[in-house]
Amino acid sequence: MLDLEDIFGRGGPLERALPDFKVRREQLRMAERVASALAARESLVVEAGTGTGKTFAYLVPALLSGARVLISTGTRTLQDQLFSKDLPLVAAALGRPARVALLKGRGNYLCRYRLERSEEAAEQLALMTGAVPRANASHSMLARIQRWARTTQRGDLAEVRGLADTHPVWGQVTSTRESCLGVRCPEISRCHVALARREALEADIVIVNHHLLLADLALKEDGFGDLLGSADAVILDEAHQIPDLATQFFGANVSSRQVETLMKDVRLELTAQAVRSAQDVLQQVRAAEDALQGLRAALPGAAGRLAWTADSAGLGAPVHALLQALEALAAVIGAADEQGALAPHAERAAELAANLARIAAVDELEGARTLEVTARGVTLSLMPFDISVRFRSLVQARRGAWIFTSATLSVGEEFGHFTGRLGLAQAPTLKIDSPFDHERQSLLYLPAGLPEPACAGYVAAVIDTAMPLIEAAGGGAFVLFTSHRALSQGAALLRARWTQAAPYRLFVQGEAPRERLLQEFRADGNGVLLGTASFWEGVDVKGEALRLVVIEKLPFASPEDPLVRARIEHLTASGGNAFRDYQLPEAALALKQGAGRLIRSEDDYGVVVICDPRMVGRAYGRVFLAALPAMSVTQEREEALRFLRRHAPRAAAGARTAVAP
Repeated sequence: MLDLEDIFGRGGPLERALPDFKVRREQLRMAERVASALAARESLVVEAGTGTGKTFAYLVPALLSGARVLISTGTRTLQDQLFSKDLPLVAAALGRPARVALLKGRGNYLCRYRLERSEEAAEQLALMTGAVPRANASHSMLARIQRWARTTQRGDLAEVRGLADTHPVWGQVTSTRESCLGVRCPEISRCHVALARREALEADIVIVNHHLLLADLALKEDGFGDLLGSADAVILDEAHQIPDLATQFFGANVSSRQVETLMKDVRLELTAQAVRSAQDVLQQVRAAEDALQGLRAALPGAAGRLAWTADSAGLGAPVHALLQALEALAAVIGAADEQGALAPHAERAAELAANLARIAAVDELEGARTLEVTARGVTLSLMPFDISVRFRSLVQARRGAWIFTSATLSVGEEFGHFTGRLGLAQAPTLKIDSPFDHERQSLLYLPAGLPEPACAGYVAAVIDTAMPLIEAAGGGAFVLFTSHRALSQGAALLRARWTQAAPYRLFVQGEAPRERLLQEFRADGNGVLLGTASFWEGVDVKGEALRLVVIEKLPFASPEDPLVRARIEHLTASGGNAFRDYQLPEAALALKQGAGRLIRSEDDYGVVVICDPRMVGRAYGRVFLAALPAMSVTQEREEALRFLRRHAPRAAAGARTAVAP
């Protein structure tokens, strides 16, 4: 039997089976440590620098262990890649076939019951109004889903061509944890969610995403808890996302959309079921709708997110009125619904009321309460300050291995910020540096003479700094901003500087879907992409298409954000140092992510530019430098320009005629 050194070594099964496989001692080191953690059923935190090959470094030990393994990823895209590509390749190379299941959240699967209800609602509306249904975009997409529903095996809505997860029809044909009828559903025998879970229960390896995993940990969703309980090991890739996501799941939120959807579902059910005292139920539905309208009327006029307390924000009375209306709705349904058809809706009303009560009653030292107002509605939320005890207890309750891995978990050599937030201070840690030669392949340019970020002309100075660098690189640039306001300002300034036809094609976040922007940026080869937070991580552009990353300023979270402000106040009141213990490590990890977009392979070259003068002007700049790969550093503009010109693709030198989209 081959050992790990044979498997990952020269002439081994991975090198023979995979044309692009490269032998890396860092990958073997990680695989050996993961294997020992799986065997000992212990927790392990591993930072694996870009290029380590961490996916294979945990897949191989997982397949060889014979254990039932749950793999959780940061995105559905990575889920699909593991399921469709990586796991089949590794299993075939090792000659170790395994039963593998892909399990997504219920919102990704067609709900046949809700699809049927959508059809009935459209027919009833037509009968009531005498109108013929219009062939609008939603109606056309619903018809397409109906045709697809007759043949699909898995019911994964990703199969439906042209259906984005933001399409309004999506919510009409999927269930939520609250709206699912469970065993009472007449379509339970054909339920795609139930089928996916049955397959997962029979699998050796199950691939989920963090949202699904945390929903189970926090909410004990029916049917999935058995799967987690039977796993011998949980491997969390892109684990740097877990602390913030867990904070959301261990908190509470109530949105106007949840309330509106509940009212709509109750009305819809009343048209299909014989319910005693239906008028009493409808009366209470209207009372809840009135209470929601009263809450809307009490909201501040401007959109955005702000901190609130039930008293000081003037929201106490309308929140309490909505809470009482939801409690009354749950009671009325329970009294009127002899057949149990509306029981799930009564439970939803009661749960919304309980969440509202929890949000309104929380102690100010326990968590931050926020009010978020958008064009679509309002959301009331509670975010607990400390989830470490609860998360640790959940990990310890499941006696198996827990492997946390990402390229960004440590600040310098310290993992304490990550492990402390999750209560994993006693877990063994391992840091594996990137095998790439960052000192040779990249240059960190810290321009001198820029104004402080708070100055009015700062973004203009950043654009002025970036333009000659973009020219020297021949395009192929990311310009990353820390706010949407700075992004918009930067895009306008850049277009104003390029008064005639833009010398490079310009891609701006928000002007097209993210994946389309990335696809076209890669294809162009000499484009300039401007983005904010969603482009700082999870973006992989290998090769010459990306050779310059300009970072507007250090990514400190805005102290004006109510969650950030509340956490700072909490840490200060508790005797801690909010800047040292929270703001600085969070910003250092975010910078590490942004700078990590540049070097993605052994053949990549380029310059990372951090425009913020605080990198060299403040003592804490050393913390940021320690978080970054070991790049060569310069403050000389000419040195950065020479490096870019030396490595710019020859074709880019003459490619100055592309037009902006």
